Amino acid sequence: MTATSGRPAAGSDADGGAGGGAGGGAGRDDTVAAVVRQWRSVHPALDTGPMEVIGRINRCAALLQQAEDAPLRRAGLSRPEFDLLGALRRTGHELTPGELAKETFSSGAAVTKRLKQLTERGLVERRGDARDRRVAHLRLTDAGRDLVDGILPEQLAYETAVLSVLAPEGQGELAGLLAELLGRLEGRTGALRV
Repeated sequence: MTATSGRPAAGSDADGGAGGGAGGGAGRDDTVAAVVRQWRSVHPALDTGPMEVIGRINRCAALLQQAEDAPLRRAGLSRPEFDLLGALRRTGHELTPGELAKETFSSGAAVTKRLKQLTERGLVERRGDARDRRVAHLRLTDAGRDLVDGILPEQLAYETAVLSVLAPEGQGELAGLLAELLGRLEGRTGALRV
């Protein structure tokens, strides 16, 4: 078991701090801190610093997505389907399936399947290319646009409430650190490549 499992670890009633590493320190008593303590008890020499950061990012992401997906479920949408609708809404113009795949970090096959479902629901419409019949141009229908515009404010209000536990300067610092990490993972700096 690693710190990314999302389930509370047994023995999570310990003293709190993961101690040392990137995220250690007295007073921490979350799921990841408990998992780190367990690993340290069986592998005392193990450097759990990365687990303390990545594990918490993964756990936060899982908990946030559970809550954020509730309005999507009520609308009969999956997260990947909403991502496609959101990409069409935020870019403000037609996109090809290939462009949508890049915008949503999805495979072409997955995008094709989701677009079929969204088109059948009347949320997306397809227009053929006059010069190349193999190419399709996609855009939101009025119903698709209204659906995205109805769900997005609810999600943003939830995110605002969640982040309100951090001071504004803490939010800015966290955003900057995550942007730096994401930039590395996406390969923009050439340091790491996925």
